[in-house]
Amino acid sequence: MNIVRIIKISLNALARNKMRTFLTALGIIIGVGAVISMTSIGQGARASIAERFESMGTNLLFVSSGSRRMGGVQTGAGGFINLKEDDATAIATQCDAVRAVSPSVSARAQVIYGNKNWNTSIQGAGAAYTEIRDWVVEEGAFFDESQVKIAAKVCVLGQATKQNLFEEEDPIGKIIRIKMIPFRVIGVLKLKGESGGFFNQDDMIVAPYTTVQKRLMGVDYLSSIDVSAVSMARSAEAKQQIEELLRIRHNIAPGAADDFSVRDMAEIAASAQESTQIMTILLGSIAAISLLVGGIGIMNIMLVSVTERIREIGIRMAVGAREKDILLQFLTEAIILSVLGGIIGVGFGIGLAKMLKFIPIFSQFRTVVSVSSIVLAFVFASSVGIFFGFYPARKASRLDPIEALRYE
Repeated sequence: MNIVRIIKISLNALARNKMRTFLTALGIIIGVGAVISMTSIGQGARASIAERFESMGTNLLFVSSGSRRMGGVQTGAGGFINLKEDDATAIATQCDAVRAVSPSVSARAQVIYGNKNWNTSIQGAGAAYTEIRDWVVEEGAFFDESQVKIAAKVCVLGQATKQNLFEEEDPIGKIIRIKMIPFRVIGVLKLKGESGGFFNQDDMIVAPYTTVQKRLMGVDYLSSIDVSAVSMARSAEAKQQIEELLRIRHNIAPGAADDFSVRDMAEIAASAQESTQIMTILLGSIAAISLLVGGIGIMNIMLVSVTERIREIGIRMAVGAREKDILLQFLTEAIILSVLGGIIGVGFGIGLAKMLKFIPIFSQFRTVVSVSSIVLAFVFASSVGIFFGFYPARKASRLDPIEALRYE
């Protein structure tokens, strides 16, 4: 008996009970669809995080205040404010692995323009901010070093802030009020979007850090220092140079803990990617359980089919069918069920992944359907069919021909 003949016989046998065949394949369809759609959520999260971290700037390092033990109490990260403008200047001039530096202070405030107002983030930055963050000024211009030095009352808007305050009106040259202090809008940043799900980068106003320090906050310290390394390859070197320099400047004794922290964006991104990878594996594993359930369904139906067709098996053996022919026939039926279910399941999974954005609970997630997830789900479904179809096929091939012929 050749393979083409076996496939034809298997298809005819499955077609005799169309509803039962469909219900049996349904477990595989749902399983494959679930695996593809669930892994697409995890892969979408990974892609989104990668894009958001890239949008925040290349070769980026953050220098922020650390913690210090005072009176037996640990202040916690950021609880000890000790970064000054001189620290930023020293990093820029004494660390040769550093390309650019932007001192940073931040606050939130109500911003007013005409009869509109909006509560947004106020980011005080240096003239190199757009270079470090790899950000493009879409309209107007960014403030320069001379405006930073004189603490000029100028600002650049993010797209979300511009939309909420000005809508379709051109904001360049207009005066807005931040804590009742007038600022002239000189530019608008290009759209960037949410930063890895943490905050909306476009909902902000950027002004010279000196202006934010003196006119809005009344402080002389920095919240952090944004640093761009000369290259990705020298990021670790830049980090080491900054740590050594600040330990000297802050008079930290050998062996004592740092009162600052230097974070490498590449390390943060890698950690986030690792977390999403674990989530993807977890979602895929949970969804794969339904494939196993579908495989058990195939085994049950094939066992029923063997019982119903005992006399047919006896007749085939009587006219010359060998044990391996019977085994192959029933195994082929199981494989066809799983393969057809897998094919339909792939289409169902892709469609489900595309439709998830219309479901409120999943609307915030991006989905990415990869070829690898499709191949994995399909191969797993086929393997399930072979594994769970083998026992019923083997049972059919081991039937005694004489007893099978006498079966009623």
